[in-house]
Amino acid sequence: MRVIVCGAGQVGFSIASYLSRENNDVTIIDSDPETIADVNTHLDVNSVLGSASNPEVLSNAGASDADMIIAVTNTDEVNMVACQVAHSLFNVPKKVARIRQTDFRNTKWSNLFSRAHMPIDVIVSPEAEVAKSVAMRLAVPGTTNVVPLAGKKAYLCGVICEENCPVINTPLKQLSTLFPDVKVKILTIIRHGKPFIPSPDDQMLMWDEVFFLVEESQIQRSLSIFGHEEHKARNVVIVGGGKIGQALLDEILENQSDVQLKIIESSSETALALSEKYEDILVLEADGLDSQVMDEANISQVETLIAVTNNDEANILMSMMALQEGCERVIPLVNKAGYNTLTGSLGLGSVISPRSITVSSIMRHVRRGRVKAVHDVANHFAEVLEMEVSQSSSILNTPIQDAKFPHGVIVAAIVRDEEVLIPKGETIMRADDLAIILSIADHVGMVEKMFSAQVDLF
Repeated sequence: MRVIVCGAGQVGFSIASYLSRENNDVTIIDSDPETIADVNTHLDVNSVLGSASNPEVLSNAGASDADMIIAVTNTDEVNMVACQVAHSLFNVPKKVARIRQTDFRNTKWSNLFSRAHMPIDVIVSPEAEVAKSVAMRLAVPGTTNVVPLAGKKAYLCGVICEENCPVINTPLKQLSTLFPDVKVKILTIIRHGKPFIPSPDDQMLMWDEVFFLVEESQIQRSLSIFGHEEHKARNVVIVGGGKIGQALLDEILENQSDVQLKIIESSSETALALSEKYEDILVLEADGLDSQVMDEANISQVETLIAVTNNDEANILMSMMALQEGCERVIPLVNKAGYNTLTGSLGLGSVISPRSITVSSIMRHVRRGRVKAVHDVANHFAEVLEMEVSQSSSILNTPIQDAKFPHGVIVAAIVRDEEVLIPKGETIMRADDLAIILSIADHVGMVEKMFSAQVDLF
């Protein structure tokens, strides 16, 4: 597949790296010479210096032969024009754009992105995606990540094994014996910042982050296995009233009306606008690092503090202060990948990574054919894929243990006739089953071929 990635920032760089590892023909465009030099040093991709909205630049990038353009520059207008030029002049089949400004995504102007006007196939809003991710963690407390699978019949959950985790030092193969009534499958463990796919003999250690699949009706039961029986937060404080903060407010107000909200914002202008827009929410104009403000927000009685300012360090410090003051849980926004291991050692288990969430959201739209959905695991270490079993699949009517899946690939669940099955080695996949597969990044292309004799990406 030939893909043009417009913008070599954190998101564009990650997408290009991810696609190039799967032997796609990737070209990345950026207007900054130093950024292009960095791309040439670290990635096995083609690069073009220039504006992504310039027809000549797109032509030099091979737009006439491209299967997809992914526009993720820092400017919405450039992303939109790049997709328009790619469609009008080069007939690129698939066009994905990151658009941050809410006015562009207002339903009142939805006709703007129709095929007759500005034909963008997929619009990704980082703010909206982050808001959905955080709101899901609020709804399922105790998790570091929650992803619905197979139409919410199953969920991918991440948890930290804390001191009270009852299954610490227990071989994974014993879990089905200890909890025979729970449909749960351990997929990945992150230990000291390094992810790996565990064997049946492996054990979970204290402070491991564990990703597992579980049937929807057994989420709470599975969380209790890992020592997490937290109740849903009813009292939440959000620090930071920017685009992400407001998107989060809207998401919670729309889908979790039983949650009491407060927001802390340091900008006078933004705080005033928030108080006018959200009349029923207490808005505090203050610095979230001010201990007096923490007292005013009654932080000791707050169940969850969510820090989403533009400053990673401030978000981490505010979260630590809130925990010291008695706040039950904190969720800081952290952009810098280097802080991931640090936050775990500080007890800040559930961290928001806008880059990871945005990349994962975009990658869901890259794959097509028998791949119904894609979900990132452990910052691109692996993917959870929802795969439809077709009549032409090489693994049809073959026991899983005989299907010759490569090491690093797990058939986590099979959804058949609305029922979620945790398969065994002798389980046979049938036509029209929905298989939920965990695959390390290097084997995703191989898994796709195993499920379909014809690779149909679009």
